[in-house]
Amino acid sequence: MRLGHLMVPSAENGTGRYPTGFLQELAEQVEGGTLYLVSTPIGHRADLSPRSLAVLQAADVVAAEDTRHTGTLLATLGASRSLVSYHEHNKEAATARLLKNLEEGRSVALVSDAGTPGLSDPGYVLVRAAVGAGHPVVAIPGPSALLVALVVSGLPTDAFTFVGFLPSRRGRRRQTLAALAELPHTLVFYESPHRIAATLADMAEAYGDRWAAVCRELTKKYEEIRRDRLSALAEFYETSRARGEFTVVVAGAAFDGTLQ
Repeated sequence: MRLGHLMVPSAENGTGRYPTGFLQELAEQVEGGTLYLVSTPIGHRADLSPRSLAVLQAADVVAAEDTRHTGTLLATLGASRSLVSYHEHNKEAATARLLKNLEEGRSVALVSDAGTPGLSDPGYVLVRAAVGAGHPVVAIPGPSALLVALVVSGLPTDAFTFVGFLPSRRGRRRQTLAALAELPHTLVFYESPHRIAATLADMAEAYGDRWAAVCRELTKKYEEIRRDRLSALAEFYETSRARGEFTVVVAGAAFDGTLQ
């Protein structure tokens, strides 16, 4: 597939340029019958890699959680691929349709709303089905809120447990937190803005006053990282009207250090 001279955002002025030949070489590596897991920016569009860009340009089908959101991204990149929805509520039927595309020799790119697909989304269902059917699965690495929050938290990174989103109901949330209380290593969670205060309060109750980092709007203009004891963080967000995507990194039971 021939690619044009593609304009992409850059950190300096919002526009940038990759050499056509470079993108063409990457695009020619996209193979039919292969599932590609393509990481996309979690905030700053300049974080999109040339390889992700080329795959999104060259794939026969792009499967996305939110087709409107991904459609906007593809339009920005000058890509006009066949776009289909793939989310929690249609994953079984959509998996069957995408497997048929793979069986017919088409290349399929799976993306999430932001970051790396397959983390806290139903992407693993498609991956498992593709592997079971004998189709190659190729990951195109890139941004991940999980890893960004972990490495900037100041907490140990040698071992960690990624929990993702906790249950929305308080009883189940507290049960889940209690089951993790004895783990010695760092814990990483995702949370929504309307539950962040309640979740932090439940964490303080389950874990005592451990150190934690609350990361909001990572890589975006108003990125915010707060490092403090769980009780202080819970108190702050009880009255804060902060919005955006949250990643919470909590010290494990064995951590005896400080973040100050």
